[in-house]
Amino acid sequence: MEKIIDEKQQGNSLVMEPKTENKRKLFIESYGCQMNFSDSEIVASILSKEGYNTTQQLEEADLVLVNTCSIREKAEQTVRKRLEKYNAVKRINPNMKVGVLGCMAERLKSKFLEEEKIVDLVVGPDAYKDLPNLINEVEEGRNAVNVILSKEETYGDISPVRLQSNGVSAFVSITRGCDNMCTFCVVPFTRGRERSRDPQSIIEEVNDLANKGFKEITLLGQNVDSYLWYGGGLKKDFKDATPMQKATATNFAALLKMVAEAQPKMRIRFSTSNPQDMTLDVIEVMAAHRNICNYIHLPVQSGSDKMLKKMNRLHTREEYFSLIDNIKKLIPDCGISHDIITGFPTETEEDHQDTISLMKYVKYDFGFMFAYSERPGTMAARKFEDDIPEETKKRRLSEIVALQQEHSKYRTSQFLGKTVEVLIEKASKKSDAHWSGRNTQNTVVVFPKENYKVGDFVNVKISDCTSATLIGEAVGYSDNN
Repeated sequence: MEKIIDEKQQGNSLVMEPKTENKRKLFIESYGCQMNFSDSEIVASILSKEGYNTTQQLEEADLVLVNTCSIREKAEQTVRKRLEKYNAVKRINPNMKVGVLGCMAERLKSKFLEEEKIVDLVVGPDAYKDLPNLINEVEEGRNAVNVILSKEETYGDISPVRLQSNGVSAFVSITRGCDNMCTFCVVPFTRGRERSRDPQSIIEEVNDLANKGFKEITLLGQNVDSYLWYGGGLKKDFKDATPMQKATATNFAALLKMVAEAQPKMRIRFSTSNPQDMTLDVIEVMAAHRNICNYIHLPVQSGSDKMLKKMNRLHTREEYFSLIDNIKKLIPDCGISHDIITGFPTETEEDHQDTISLMKYVKYDFGFMFAYSERPGTMAARKFEDDIPEETKKRRLSEIVALQQEHSKYRTSQFLGKTVEVLIEKASKKSDAHWSGRNTQNTVVVFPKENYKVGDFVNVKISDCTSATLIGEAVGYSDNN
């Protein structure tokens, strides 16, 4: 994966505030999407009640969990290398137990126990409530596996522990699973069908975060625009709902409005959107509420209609352009990012140029760019030969990355001389004398610390930029404090 942004998060070991009564130590490491990081917070909450405090010291852990991603082969290879590290530590501390969580656990199931001899338990994304029972099985000398996908589980009744929290930003999960069945994607097989969380439980979590001093939340789902609450049940079963359920159903636009109005001082982001499901009313709600950030992550995957059809993306190139036009019309300064896959089976140079021309039309702020990686079990792996040579994939990817760098620099340069509101999140990675935060468009902004602190909303006048970062000077607090 390539991402045009300087300050980014990869695999992280995560830590919560310790409880004095807890005597066992948990080392939990997360890879992949934001949903995995959110799930790790749920896991930590469940295990905190079982006597575990988190630690960043692998060597002192009683239980080691790695929350995994299966989106690309490289992501799985990264996890296997981490397991080698765990194995070295386990030779010194043979009582340490090792578990694999998440999408990779669901995809490989019990096979993981055979392939990776150090793994004691394998737990899929819908089985985290069963962790206490699984750990007991391991402690009694048996390997433990639970990768059953649920039609109902949303973890809405669990208050997540905020791991390695800056006390400023937090994730709030609103949906789980995906029904879209893109041919390249393992998510429907590793996370199951779409089901949405009760909006009241979401509002309660958001209110609780506000009471604890958090300033920004990100509403999370594999496809947030598919959010639909009609009293429980899978989205695909909505056609069988009662007339009253249909009349009172809450869609994503309505939920977004509810959250924005419940906490008007809190910044709100959401991820990820699917072009086929993003409706005009979502954009209208964004435009109407100042506290909803002017930023949309809108994966396109390809600019070629032929490739989009082959990927089972249920939008066309022109429909995507129409959506972009509506966003720019209603939110002129909206930041937009993308996912793009290059080298999908049978992709021609003409298809590749269609992607290039689409990028030139949109001029994205930044993006996630991939060379196609065949994932076992997907429709693409079953139906299509991975027939694009690696050197062709690499060349096309480098052209896409280079163009995105050009567009990213163009987008950041538009802020020169302007003043932007920034929420301070942390010290800059490159200079301890500078703060780092993001503006509403999700662009990183760096400026001298002075007397400001983490959690402050500050107006920053931009004087310089790279393709990924804005640089400036604070000119005072914003009126959002």
